[in-house]
Amino acid sequence: MDPEELLMETEDGMEKTLEFMQHEFTAVRTGKASPALVENLDVEAYGSTMKLKAMALITAPEARLLVIQPFDQGTLKDIERALKESRLGINPASDGKLIRLHMPELSQERRIELAKQVKQMAEETKVRVRGVRRDAIDALRKGQKAGDLTEDLLHDHEAEVQKLTDKSVKTIDETLAAKEADIMKV
Repeated sequence: MDPEELLMETEDGMEKTLEFMQHEFTAVRTGKASPALVENLDVEAYGSTMKLKAMALITAPEARLLVIQPFDQGTLKDIERALKESRLGINPASDGKLIRLHMPELSQERRIELAKQVKQMAEETKVRVRGVRRDAIDALRKGQKAGDLTEDLLHDHEAEVQKLTDKSVKTIDETLAAKEADIMKV
């Protein structure tokens, strides 16, 4: 494999890992209403499982309120049941046409718990980034053993992979710090 192509694939793999973490962070409740909090919730309806975002319009008309409007009124009870069974800890209020989710204030204890949760997500992301780094370095070393790379080129490309890793870990730490600050903000 071409080392330059490998570096691009490595960078792409690390970026996808970061995007996944950021998407996961949006589902962590911070006291503000965000459609991302519930959009990927699995809902059992019509004998199959679907994501909530495929079944309803989800809006945040106020800072602490989510409104869920099913595309098909027949799925309202299914959506309501899925919300009650979720780990969100929010009780849905239905008027027969819409479901309203009022976001309660987070207690300090809950904020600390959520901060630990996002820290764990960040650590898991770092492990994935290091896995991408390991795979890239292994591929480079195989190329060197096959005679495709000189010792100097191997060293240079390994340094490039390490720079990409350091950059990704720095982004993870910055994103984590911002999310923790958002969670702990009263």
